[in-house]
Amino acid sequence: MFRNMQSSRQHSVDTAALVEQGRALIDGERDAVANAANLAALLYASRAALNWVGFYFLKGDELVLGPFQGKPACTRIALNSGVCGRAAAERRTLVVPNVCAFPGHIACDPASRSEIVVPLLDGGDVFGVLDADSPIENHFEEDDRLLFEAIARLFVAGSDFRAGR
Repeated sequence: MFRNMQSSRQHSVDTAALVEQGRALIDGERDAVANAANLAALLYASRAALNWVGFYFLKGDELVLGPFQGKPACTRIALNSGVCGRAAAERRTLVVPNVCAFPGHIACDPASRSEIVVPLLDGGDVFGVLDADSPIENHFEEDDRLLFEAIARLFVAGSDFRAGR
């Protein structure tokens, strides 16, 4: 049903290796859409038990769906709505062990049980989020947070994201 399904306690992340792969994927390319597409695909293919990974970009007061891997997703999310909107508004990473217990959770895929959302920050400005869902409760651990934050920083540093705003 889900690719590479396994207990969250059995996965480990080689953050440095995946970040280096990400760096190689976007090296020499500044287009934000192309870079987001490749980084979402890298995370989706390399991490076990994920049912969605992707980017949302801030346009006005909404996050608008960008490149992703997984089932179709919510197209627009208001700031402060759901996990994505809250992470963007608060400008901080949110790791939600059980999305069913998160007030205001938006269920784009009812199979999702846990989520991690990292805001895309340039200085103090937020311009989007990197989001990942898992069908397993308590799936995301500290090593995942470090990985997703590193990939988000790589994306910001290597992409001309302002051109598409």
